[in-house]
Amino acid sequence: MHFLNTKDLKDFLDTKVAQYNNTKFIESDPIQISHQFNKKEDIEIAGFLTATIAWGNRKSIINNAKRMMLLIDNVPHDFIINHQDKDLEALKPFVHRTFNGNDFIQFIKSLQHIYKKHHGLEAVFVKHAKQDSLQASIHHFKKHFFEIEHLPRTQKHISDPLKNSAAKRINMFLRWMVRQDNAGVDFGIWKTLSPSQLSCPLDVHSGNVARKLELLNRKQNDAKALNELDASLRTLDKNDPVKYDFALFGLGVFEGF
Repeated sequence: MHFLNTKDLKDFLDTKVAQYNNTKFIESDPIQISHQFNKKEDIEIAGFLTATIAWGNRKSIINNAKRMMLLIDNVPHDFIINHQDKDLEALKPFVHRTFNGNDFIQFIKSLQHIYKKHHGLEAVFVKHAKQDSLQASIHHFKKHFFEIEHLPRTQKHISDPLKNSAAKRINMFLRWMVRQDNAGVDFGIWKTLSPSQLSCPLDVHSGNVARKLELLNRKQNDAKALNELDASLRTLDKNDPVKYDFALFGLGVFEGF
Protein backbone atom coordinates (compact mmCIF):
# COMPACT_ATOMS: atom_id res chain seq x y z
CA MET A 1 0.00 0.00 0.00
CA HIS A 2 1.60 3.24 -1.09
CA PHE A 3 0.87 6.63 0.45
CA LEU A 4 1.76 9.70 -1.58
CA ASN A 5 3.22 11.50 1.42
CA THR A 6 4.10 11.10 5.07
CA LYS A 7 1.10 13.14 6.21
CA ASP A 8 -1.38 10.74 4.55
CA LEU A 9 0.39 7.75 6.08
CA LYS A 10 0.44 9.41 9.50
CA ASP A 11 -3.29 10.27 9.25
CA PHE A 12 -4.12 6.67 8.30
CA LEU A 13 -2.05 5.20 11.16
CA ASP A 14 -3.29 7.74 13.72
CA THR A 15 -6.85 6.66 12.87
CA LYS A 16 -5.87 3.03 13.46
CA VAL A 17 -4.17 3.90 16.77
CA ALA A 18 -7.40 5.57 17.93
CA GLN A 19 -9.37 2.50 16.81
CA TYR A 20 -7.24 -0.02 18.77
CA ASN A 21 -5.66 1.92 21.64
CA ASN A 22 -8.59 1.68 24.03
CA THR A 23 -9.68 -0.51 26.92
CA LYS A 24 -11.46 -2.99 24.61
CA PHE A 25 -7.97 -3.98 23.38
CA ILE A 26 -7.20 -5.35 26.87
CA GLU A 27 -9.87 -8.08 26.65
CA SER A 28 -7.90 -10.18 24.15
CA ASP A 29 -4.37 -9.06 25.05
CA PRO A 30 -1.82 -10.44 27.55
CA ILE A 31 -1.57 -6.95 29.11
CA GLN A 32 -4.78 -7.87 30.97
CA ILE A 33 -2.73 -9.88 33.50
CA SER A 34 -1.02 -6.78 34.89
CA HIS A 35 -4.35 -4.93 34.98
CA GLN A 36 -5.42 -7.25 37.83
CA PHE A 37 -2.94 -5.52 40.15
CA ASN A 38 -2.62 -2.08 41.75
CA LYS A 39 0.82 -2.06 43.36
CA LYS A 40 3.63 -0.85 41.09
CA GLU A 41 5.92 -3.85 41.76
CA ASP A 42 3.07 -6.32 41.23
CA ILE A 43 2.14 -4.70 37.92
CA GLU A 44 5.73 -4.76 36.61
CA ILE A 45 6.55 -8.30 37.77
CA ALA A 46 3.26 -9.68 36.39
CA GLY A 47 3.97 -7.82 33.15
CA PHE A 48 7.52 -9.09 32.89
CA LEU A 49 6.55 -12.73 33.51
CA THR A 50 3.63 -12.48 31.08
CA ALA A 51 5.75 -10.86 28.37
CA THR A 52 8.36 -13.60 28.81
CA ILE A 53 5.89 -16.27 27.64
CA ALA A 54 4.17 -14.04 25.06
CA TRP A 55 4.72 -16.09 21.96
CA GLY A 56 2.35 -18.44 20.18
CA ASN A 57 -1.41 -18.56 20.62
CA ARG A 58 -2.71 -15.53 22.53
CA LYS A 59 -5.36 -17.51 24.43
CA SER A 60 -2.78 -19.96 25.71
CA ILE A 61 -0.41 -17.08 26.63
CA ILE A 62 -3.17 -15.49 28.72
CA ASN A 63 -4.22 -18.79 30.33
CA ASN A 64 -0.65 -19.73 31.20
CA ALA A 65 0.12 -16.26 32.52
CA LYS A 66 -2.93 -16.56 34.80
CA ARG A 67 -1.57 -19.91 35.94
CA MET A 68 1.80 -18.29 36.67
CA MET A 69 0.08 -15.73 38.90
CA LEU A 70 -1.79 -18.46 40.79
CA LEU A 71 1.47 -20.34 41.37
CA ILE A 72 2.97 -17.23 42.99
CA ASP A 73 -0.20 -16.77 45.10
CA ASN A 74 -1.33 -13.72 43.11
CA VAL A 75 1.14 -11.59 45.10
CA PRO A 76 4.06 -11.33 42.65
CA HIS A 77 6.31 -8.91 44.57
CA ASP A 78 5.73 -10.47 48.00
CA PHE A 79 6.40 -13.94 46.56
CA ILE A 80 9.60 -12.83 44.80
CA ILE A 81 11.01 -11.17 47.92
CA ASN A 82 9.86 -13.61 50.63
CA HIS A 83 9.54 -17.08 49.05
CA GLN A 84 11.25 -20.07 50.66
CA ASP A 85 12.84 -22.85 48.60
CA LYS A 86 9.91 -25.14 49.39
CA ASP A 87 7.50 -22.62 47.80
CA LEU A 88 9.31 -23.05 44.48
CA GLU A 89 8.49 -26.78 44.28
CA ALA A 90 4.94 -25.94 43.20
CA LEU A 91 6.30 -24.16 40.12
CA LYS A 92 8.02 -27.28 38.75
CA PRO A 93 5.09 -28.61 36.63
CA PHE A 94 4.59 -25.28 34.83
CA VAL A 95 5.19 -25.27 31.09
CA HIS A 96 4.53 -22.86 28.22
CA ARG A 97 6.09 -24.08 25.00
CA THR A 98 9.85 -24.18 25.72
CA PHE A 99 9.57 -22.21 28.98
CA ASN A 100 9.33 -24.83 31.75
CA GLY A 101 9.09 -24.99 35.54
CA ASN A 102 12.85 -24.86 36.00
CA ASP A 103 12.99 -21.69 33.90
CA PHE A 104 10.15 -20.21 35.97
CA ILE A 105 12.02 -20.99 39.20
CA GLN A 106 15.17 -19.38 37.79
CA PHE A 107 13.18 -16.28 36.87
CA ILE A 108 11.86 -16.01 40.44
CA LYS A 109 15.40 -16.25 41.85
CA SER A 110 16.80 -13.77 39.32
CA LEU A 111 13.96 -11.33 39.95
CA GLN A 112 14.64 -11.52 43.68
CA HIS A 113 18.27 -10.64 42.89
CA ILE A 114 17.13 -7.68 40.73
CA TYR A 115 14.93 -6.30 43.54
CA LYS A 116 17.32 -6.95 46.42
CA LYS A 117 20.62 -6.00 44.77
CA HIS A 118 19.66 -3.64 41.92
CA HIS A 119 16.69 -1.69 43.35
CA GLY A 120 14.13 -3.31 41.06
CA LEU A 121 13.31 -3.66 37.37
CA GLU A 122 12.89 0.02 36.57
CA ALA A 123 16.24 0.98 38.11
CA VAL A 124 18.13 -1.58 36.00
CA PHE A 125 16.63 -0.35 32.73
CA VAL A 126 17.20 3.31 33.63
CA LYS A 127 20.85 2.76 34.46
CA HIS A 128 21.92 1.95 30.89
CA ALA A 129 19.27 3.91 28.97
CA LYS A 130 20.33 6.03 26.01
CA GLN A 131 18.57 9.23 25.05
CA ASP A 132 16.67 7.64 22.18
CA SER A 133 16.94 3.90 22.86
CA LEU A 134 16.58 1.24 25.54
CA GLN A 135 18.21 -1.54 23.51
CA ALA A 136 21.50 -1.31 25.45
CA SER A 137 19.42 -1.38 28.65
CA ILE A 138 17.95 -4.73 27.62
CA HIS A 139 21.45 -6.13 27.02
CA HIS A 140 22.68 -5.01 30.47
CA PHE A 141 19.46 -6.14 32.14
CA LYS A 142 20.07 -9.64 30.80
CA LYS A 143 23.61 -9.59 32.21
CA HIS A 144 22.37 -8.59 35.68
CA PHE A 145 19.51 -11.10 35.50
CA PHE A 146 21.94 -13.97 34.97
CA GLU A 147 24.88 -12.80 37.10
CA ILE A 148 23.74 -15.15 39.88
CA GLU A 149 24.12 -18.91 39.56
CA HIS A 150 21.62 -20.00 36.92
CA LEU A 151 20.59 -22.69 34.49
CA PRO A 152 22.29 -22.03 31.14
CA ARG A 153 19.13 -23.14 29.31
CA THR A 154 17.12 -20.28 30.83
CA GLN A 155 19.24 -17.58 29.17
CA LYS A 156 17.47 -18.07 25.86
CA HIS A 157 14.25 -16.71 27.37
CA ILE A 158 15.63 -13.18 27.48
CA SER A 159 16.68 -11.75 24.12
CA ASP A 160 19.75 -9.60 23.56
CA PRO A 161 19.51 -6.75 21.01
CA LEU A 162 23.30 -6.55 20.89
CA LYS A 163 23.21 -10.09 19.46
CA ASN A 164 20.88 -8.80 16.73
CA SER A 165 17.58 -9.82 18.33
CA ALA A 166 14.50 -7.63 17.85
CA ALA A 167 13.70 -8.50 21.52
CA LYS A 168 9.99 -8.26 20.79
CA ARG A 169 8.77 -9.45 24.18
CA ILE A 170 10.90 -7.12 26.29
CA ASN A 171 10.14 -4.16 24.04
CA MET A 172 6.44 -4.96 24.53
CA PHE A 173 6.93 -5.11 28.31
CA LEU A 174 8.75 -1.75 28.21
CA ARG A 175 5.88 -0.25 26.22
CA TRP A 176 3.47 -1.39 28.93
CA MET A 177 5.57 0.13 31.73
CA VAL A 178 6.80 3.38 30.15
CA ARG A 179 4.27 4.59 27.61
CA GLN A 180 2.04 7.37 28.96
CA ASP A 181 -1.39 6.27 27.75
CA ASN A 182 -4.53 8.38 28.04
CA ALA A 183 -6.61 5.43 26.83
CA GLY A 184 -5.97 3.15 29.83
CA VAL A 185 -4.11 0.30 28.10
CA ASP A 186 -0.42 0.94 28.85
CA PHE A 187 0.49 1.75 32.45
CA GLY A 188 3.14 4.49 32.25
CA ILE A 189 4.28 3.74 35.81
CA TRP A 190 8.01 4.03 35.04
CA LYS A 191 8.37 7.80 35.24
CA THR A 192 12.18 7.82 34.99
CA LEU A 193 12.03 6.72 31.33
CA SER A 194 10.35 8.46 28.44
CA PRO A 195 8.06 7.03 25.72
CA SER A 196 10.43 8.61 23.16
CA GLN A 197 13.06 6.00 24.16
CA LEU A 198 10.84 3.02 23.36
CA SER A 199 11.08 0.62 20.42
CA CYS A 200 8.17 -1.04 18.67
CA PRO A 201 7.65 -4.74 19.52
CA LEU A 202 8.57 -6.24 16.14
CA ASP A 203 7.09 -9.61 15.23
CA VAL A 204 5.67 -11.39 12.19
CA HIS A 205 2.43 -9.36 12.19
CA SER A 206 3.83 -5.88 12.80
CA GLY A 207 6.77 -6.59 10.48
CA ASN A 208 4.57 -7.65 7.57
CA VAL A 209 2.27 -4.64 7.95
CA ALA A 210 5.25 -2.28 8.28
CA ARG A 211 6.67 -3.63 5.00
CA LYS A 212 3.36 -3.19 3.19
CA LEU A 213 3.24 0.41 4.41
CA GLU A 214 6.88 0.94 3.33
CA LEU A 215 7.98 1.72 6.89
CA LEU A 216 10.42 -1.18 6.72
CA ASN A 217 12.44 -2.75 3.92
CA ARG A 218 14.60 -5.31 5.70
CA LYS A 219 13.28 -8.86 5.32
CA GLN A 220 14.36 -10.38 8.67
CA ASN A 221 12.68 -9.34 11.93
CA ASP A 222 15.94 -8.64 13.77
CA ALA A 223 17.65 -5.75 15.58
CA LYS A 224 18.63 -4.07 12.32
CA ALA A 225 15.02 -4.16 11.14
CA LEU A 226 13.91 -2.78 14.50
CA ASN A 227 16.29 0.18 14.12
CA GLU A 228 14.89 0.84 10.66
CA LEU A 229 11.28 0.64 11.86
CA ASP A 230 12.09 2.84 14.88
CA ALA A 231 13.53 5.52 12.60
CA SER A 232 10.40 5.43 10.41
CA LEU A 233 8.00 5.63 13.36
CA ARG A 234 9.96 8.51 14.90
CA THR A 235 9.35 10.58 11.76
CA LEU A 236 5.61 10.12 12.43
CA ASP A 237 5.77 10.89 16.18
CA LYS A 238 9.12 11.32 17.88
CA ASN A 239 7.57 11.66 21.37
CA ASP A 240 5.40 8.53 21.25
CA PRO A 241 6.63 6.34 18.36
CA VAL A 242 5.40 3.03 19.77
CA LYS A 243 1.77 4.08 19.85
CA TYR A 244 1.89 2.82 16.26
CA ASP A 245 2.32 -0.70 17.62
CA PHE A 246 -1.46 -0.61 18.13
CA ALA A 247 -1.98 0.29 14.46
CA LEU A 248 0.48 -2.26 13.06
CA PHE A 249 -0.73 -5.02 15.36
CA GLY A 250 -4.42 -4.24 14.84
CA LEU A 251 -4.06 -4.12 11.07
CA GLY A 252 -2.16 -7.41 11.06
CA VAL A 253 -4.08 -9.47 13.59
CA PHE A 254 -7.63 -8.09 13.44
CA GLU A 255 -7.82 -6.93 9.83
CA GLY A 256 -5.51 -9.40 8.08
CA PHE A 257 -3.93 -6.40 6.34
